[in-house]
Amino acid sequence: APILGAPHGSVVMLPNVTTAEAVVMSSFEYERPRNRIILVEGEFPSVRYVYDRLARRFGAEVVTVAYDTLLETIDERTQIVPISHVFFESSFMIDVQSVARRCREVGATLVLDVFQSAGIVPVKLQEWDVPIAAGGVLKWLCGGPGGSFLYVDPKLRPKLEPSFTGWMAHADPFNFEAPPMRFRDDALRFALGTPPIPALYAAREGPKIISEAGVENIREKSLRQTRKMIELAGARGFDVPTPGDPQRRGGTVSVRVPHGREVSLELNSNDIVCDFRPLSGIRFSPHLYTTDEEIDDAFAAVDEILRSGRWKRHESKRPIVT
Repeated sequence: APILGAPHGSVVMLPNVTTAEAVVMSSFEYERPRNRIILVEGEFPSVRYVYDRLARRFGAEVVTVAYDTLLETIDERTQIVPISHVFFESSFMIDVQSVARRCREVGATLVLDVFQSAGIVPVKLQEWDVPIAAGGVLKWLCGGPGGSFLYVDPKLRPKLEPSFTGWMAHADPFNFEAPPMRFRDDALRFALGTPPIPALYAAREGPKIISEAGVENIREKSLRQTRKMIELAGARGFDVPTPGDPQRRGGTVSVRVPHGREVSLELNSNDIVCDFRPLSGIRFSPHLYTTDEEIDDAFAAVDEILRSGRWKRHESKRPIVT
């Protein structure tokens, strides 16, 4: 919770953000006129799938807009606004406080996805007055799968009763009562069934390391190194969809390199860890342990792979999840 700028005891662990978003959606009513869910173009597909499918069951209307028109779209018809703090393809970082303010003005609820920001960008949920947030330790918090989390403002918590629930959310779970459900009063109100205990133990150490290093310190180094990457890419004539503005840039730099998928596979085969997304290109994500020399080496390797044609050895390979 301290890494999120949230009070102690306000976070529950869940298997993944998809599950967390489903719990959140099931906690609200969608009666007209306040039945809209506002999504932004570029959201991670899994989140969009959840809201698109469940909206049909709950009678909600999903409206998808460009970020530039988000504030004017949020109105008295809006129930929730699920949005990423940092977008997964471009690494564009939103102005959280502006969105949170607009939601408060019209009575809507912001649901902030911090999966791509927690651990590399300072997150201040209480200071920003964010009512709900979800994320996980798999990315910048140096954990593994199964270690996601859901934050709900303690003031909002008692007003929500999720339909997607389980026995661990019960006020007296080991009494094994029949329905109706009696919800807990703490953060476990949003828990589900038996948690993945090994995954939760594995999720502990990464955040400790990040806390010890300090997110503010990590962010300062990240901004310098991502700027260096943008400059190196620009010098080679590569398109960079990641914002140059440090106020709008997360921790990843996306670079559109010719034959990007194949180049990324060749880079990984040479222990230069990166991944590829069709719309944004190769994603480089320097963290607290990345050196400047490694960044230089990565771009020199791209040059050599393109010059030598070594990317061609991967032309017939099917895409993999990275």
